[in-house]
Amino acid sequence: PMAALGHLFPSQKSQSKALASASAPLQHNQQQLIVVSCYTRFDNLAHGPRGTQAKRSLYTFKLDTTDGQMVLMSVTKDEVMNPAFSRFHPRKNLLYTCTESVHENGEIVTWKVCPTTGRLHKVASADAGGTSTCYLTLDKQCQNMLVVNYWDATIGVFNVDGKQGHVDKARSFYDPNNGKKMKARAEKHVNHSNNDYSAQKERQAIYDPNNGKKMKARAEKHVNHSNNDHSAQKERQADPHSHAVVLDSHFGRIAYVPDLGMDLIRQFRYDHVEGKMLAAGTMRSGPADRKALGPRYLEFHPTLPVAYVINELSSEVSVFDFDRLAAEQLLGAPAAEVASAAPTLRLRQTIRTIPDAFPGDLNTCGRITVHTAGNFVLVSNRGHDSITVFRVNQSLLKAGQLSIVGSFHTRGATPRHFQFDASGQWLISANQDSDRIAVFRFNLATGRLEWTGHEYSVPSPNFVCNVLTHSEEATDEVFDEPAALALSGGSLPLGFPAGPAGLTLPAPAPSPPSSKL
Repeated sequence: PMAALGHLFPSQKSQSKALASASAPLQHNQQQLIVVSCYTRFDNLAHGPRGTQAKRSLYTFKLDTTDGQMVLMSVTKDEVMNPAFSRFHPRKNLLYTCTESVHENGEIVTWKVCPTTGRLHKVASADAGGTSTCYLTLDKQCQNMLVVNYWDATIGVFNVDGKQGHVDKARSFYDPNNGKKMKARAEKHVNHSNNDYSAQKERQAIYDPNNGKKMKARAEKHVNHSNNDHSAQKERQADPHSHAVVLDSHFGRIAYVPDLGMDLIRQFRYDHVEGKMLAAGTMRSGPADRKALGPRYLEFHPTLPVAYVINELSSEVSVFDFDRLAAEQLLGAPAAEVASAAPTLRLRQTIRTIPDAFPGDLNTCGRITVHTAGNFVLVSNRGHDSITVFRVNQSLLKAGQLSIVGSFHTRGATPRHFQFDASGQWLISANQDSDRIAVFRFNLATGRLEWTGHEYSVPSPNFVCNVLTHSEEATDEVFDEPAALALSGGSLPLGFPAGPAGLTLPAPAPSPPSSKL
């Protein structure tokens, strides 16, 4: 099947272009900002951080791209609780964040970024329609925001205001639990380094066979992400838990949702005009004979028809071929036949992210990303406290398959997230449980991470966002005051009872937003 897709494979010229763009210098009037979000409350999380509760939620740094040093530019004054995921608009100086809590619905906050000072100005907010909101994805047209609520597994499609760019009303929701109560109880917290059988089982039941009994997971018990033993796995796999939503890299019309609780990747046909997603079947996130995989994130390769899934609980990366023929059939099928569509991702390889002798019950995975140049895939390990780098095979018969380069200590505990700057030469790691962010130089030739010695104190950092500012002339932004947005309905709660970065390759559509987190 790979040979049949040979026309999609990159030429040496396109690969060289990708490598050059990864290390291109900043344009005039551009600033390389790094926005780090923090946990401000621990008692309402689905897991148990071990760092320090932050008093302020967002820190903005300016990165010197010549040596990797950073200077703190601003800290937010707005009281926004537990922002844990960020997305920067591809054409406007707008930052989107979502908040994480198992007790109350998440909040999708739109911020204006000042390209000079790095100050974040809160523009609007919207109710996410579900709890523990964990992922935001702008579609290709920047008309809708796809939103994932981890705790109750719901997925929403929200309108993006065409004039000002803020997220406002919800257009549709998908609930894999069909409105049934969850088995897991919000007062019991699992640490992400606990990955034993019981923790896996807790996160994997599909629906509640007892129809209304309380959830197994309780909000007063927290499990840390470096704890991955049997009980932690059971805790985290008792219910469906959607963890991300990613649009396919070619058409931008198939949405993939890793379900950590069920070891599945759900696929949907996405209609940006109607703002709806039609369920189109599922596929396992790893080998069929395995349990407690825990798929967390999915990313497409920038040029190859390949997707990478990080299985959080099993500490593995699964490599999938993207079946373009199956995708075309899905997109062309009548609505009544979409639910029975064939899988568009086909498993080809699974590879471990931690050393073979390191116990899997002491680690869970955090982030996965494909370097912009397409030669390396990187994964963070919470518990092993490392970032593992894989080299991407570029040969036709094995294109996209991975081989390990090495694992590199993050100089801190529990690297929940990490991020490259726009050049692809500097990597910033958010070491959540040691209250530090650390800067590494990335060797574009070898894939090795080199410690710069630069580290900065940030309480409970959970996400690093690459903000390469746009010129004010190009953004054409007009903003009302938050009070005006409230009057127009822009920041009012939507009242849903409780119920994700589009990667794009060439397609006849407007320039897509970057999927890089």
